Amino acid sequence: MKALSIRLSILGLLLDENLHPYEISLRMKERFLDQKGQFKIGSLYYAVDQLEKQAYIEAVETIRSENRPDKTVFRITDKGRDYFHKLLIERLKDMEPPYHPMHIALVFAGKGDQGVIAQVLRERIQNTEHTVNLYYQIYAEHRGIVPRSVLHLMAGQYEHAKTELSWLKRLLAETEEGRLNERTQSPLLDEEYEEADGE
Repeated sequence: MKALSIRLSILGLLLDENLHPYEISLRMKERFLDQKGQFKIGSLYYAVDQLEKQAYIEAVETIRSENRPDKTVFRITDKGRDYFHKLLIERLKDMEPPYHPMHIALVFAGKGDQGVIAQVLRERIQNTEHTVNLYYQIYAEHRGIVPRSVLHLMAGQYEHAKTELSWLKRLLAETEEGRLNERTQSPLLDEEYEEADGE
């Protein structure tokens, strides 16, 4: 899937303008595409080479300068445009389950030192609060500048971070109360409280 993400990113950037691989890498870093697609920038040159071999992109010029390697500028082909749309739809359909490093630890958290776990959670909450504020700032600063599809990405990051913050705070409260190893039917979700109130 990571190979598909870097291909989608390269082709998407070439839809905007012709670029050489170094320029593509700069655009990727500027837009955090490597983080969003979970691929390494170092695999860019191999991906470009494969896309050219498959005729999804083609060279349009070579920039030569003294004391520096030649730079080949690429453009997307008609075949590449079709392939871009195929990759785009595939990624939109992808239902890969999200991974969170805490998930496996939570299975056994009730057996750990609750004081240490609580301190770790406080630190995570502090970092997540910073992330929530940062994501909102990024969203606010880009309104009217980037396409609305990108705003949806930014808004989604902000909302996911807010949800994570709420989850961490709830988890911390139960850790401080020493409840992580309990086996009770006490509700955790807001919906459960609402259902209980309505009965």
